[in-house]
Formats: sequence, C-alpha cells, structure tokens
Amino acid sequence: MDIQTLQAKAAQIRMDLLRMIHHAKTGHTGGSLSNTDILTALYYHVMRINPSDPKWDLRDRFVASKGHSVESLWCILADRGFFSKEELATFSQFGTRLIGHPNNKVPGIEMNTGALGHGLAISVGMALAAKRDQKEYRVFCLMGDGELAEGSIWEAAMAGAHYKLDNLIGIVDRNRLQISGSTEDVMGLEPLEEKWTSFGWHVVSIDGNDMEALVNTFQAAPSIPSKPTLVMANTVKGKGVSFAENVPHWHHHVPTDEELEQALQELSVVANGMLKGEAHL
Repeated sequence: MDIQTLQAKAAQIRMDLLRMIHHAKTGHTGGSLSNTDILTALYYHVMRINPSDPKWDLRDRFVASKGHSVESLWCILADRGFFSKEELATFSQFGTRLIGHPNNKVPGIEMNTGALGHGLAISVGMALAAKRDQKEYRVFCLMGDGELAEGSIWEAAMAGAHYKLDNLIGIVDRNRLQISGSTEDVMGLEPLEEKWTSFGWHVVSIDGNDMEALVNTFQAAPSIPSKPTLVMANTVKGKGVSFAENVPHWHHHVPTDEELEQALQELSVVANGMLKGEAHL
C-alpha cells in the first residue's frame, strides 16, 4: 500500500475498533486509537507475515506489551485474514477467543500479554533465539509509556543491548497519558530518549501518527549494526476522534450511540479523502 492508502486503512481500522468496543460495551479506546497508525504500518507494509500460515518460521514477530490496547490489533488481524471479521462481534463476550488482551489461541498472536512490563523481555528472548538459530526475522515490541515505570522493562533493555540484538525493534507509544493521568505526574519518565540511549539502544524519535515517518523508520531498522532500535513514537491518545484526543477519560471510555456516530462521520471523511488524495491525518 502507498502512504495515502495506509492512512485510509488506519481510519477504517479506527472505525472498526470503535464499533467493536461500542458493541461489547467495554474496551481500552484511547490507547487503541493512538497505536492504530503504528500497527497499520507494521501489518500492511513492513512486517513479513503470512495470514494463511501464521506459524511460518521466517515470519517477523510482533509482541503487544501494552496488551490492554488490543482492540486495534484484533481488527487488523481480522482484516488481514488471520480469522473471520465476523468474530469481532464476540469481543469480550462469554467464551470468546477475543478477550481484552492478546490471546495466543488466536492465529497471529505470538504471546499472551497484559501484565505490563513483560513484553520486552519476551521479545528479547525471541530476538536472541533468531540470532542463535541464524534466522533472519525481526521482532517488534510495542510498549506503552506508562508501562515504562515497570523495572522489568529496563532489565530487558539491558539484555537487548548486551546481546547486540539489532533484530529487535522496541516501540514506545508515547501518548503521555495513562489511566490515572499524565505519565509525568504519575511517574516521571523524562529525559526518556536519553535513558534508552544510555541503556545501549539506538533511539529514533518520530511523530507516531505520521504514516510516512513510521514506514520509513521501521523499514530502515536496524540502521545501527549490533544495537537494538527504540522508536519513540510520539502519538496522540484518542487520535482520529476530535473530542477524544488527549482526554484521559477516554483511556477506557465506551462511546455512546451519539459519540460513535460522530466519530464514524469524522473518520469516514478522513478515509474517503485519503482514497481521493484530498486529506491528511
């Protein structure tokens, strides 16, 4: 897909996840909206995957360490054909596979996640296995910025640098908000880029809602041999829905009927405009 088609796809995925959350009457809305561009770039343009063979040995791996924002991932996996889109209607219902965190009973999910702070350590193990098995796949790990208060993240960061895992790409969804407010009020993270650099990572800071920047950055990784890459993706929580952007309440707010209708109208304008080459996110 070209950049505008990817942007239109991201708008479509945002509409899908809002419908899914509204139907289920539960979900983590704000963080899923903020990470949609990241996942769209990865799953439609960057990662080497095969929906008809989810366990293909040479596939790139993706670990959603911020597992609570799974809604965008479920919608993308269904859209890519890992499972039927009709199954999205079962999200968070009794007996479903599509629970509120990644579940490896679902094709396309590498690892159950949700206990924050675990995903990067898992990804380090996957990347180290690839090196030792001499297999050329990359491992992408998406973390939330609030999650970085967990000490296990920094233990894993040390290990990733120690083992020179240049096939490992960490991504921080830096939307600066978590369930209880600003990350800097809850547990200050800055200077965040300098911290990752001091742990031995190559750090690239970009606009995490800029599709072209995401594609170019992910495709270039690893740009420094023998160093893991950390992409600081500066995003907007609630991205794409004007009245949800940068509003902490939308961390797990379920849109009302009226809010859903307004959000879908806004996003459909973006999607249609992108396909006509008339709009920008």
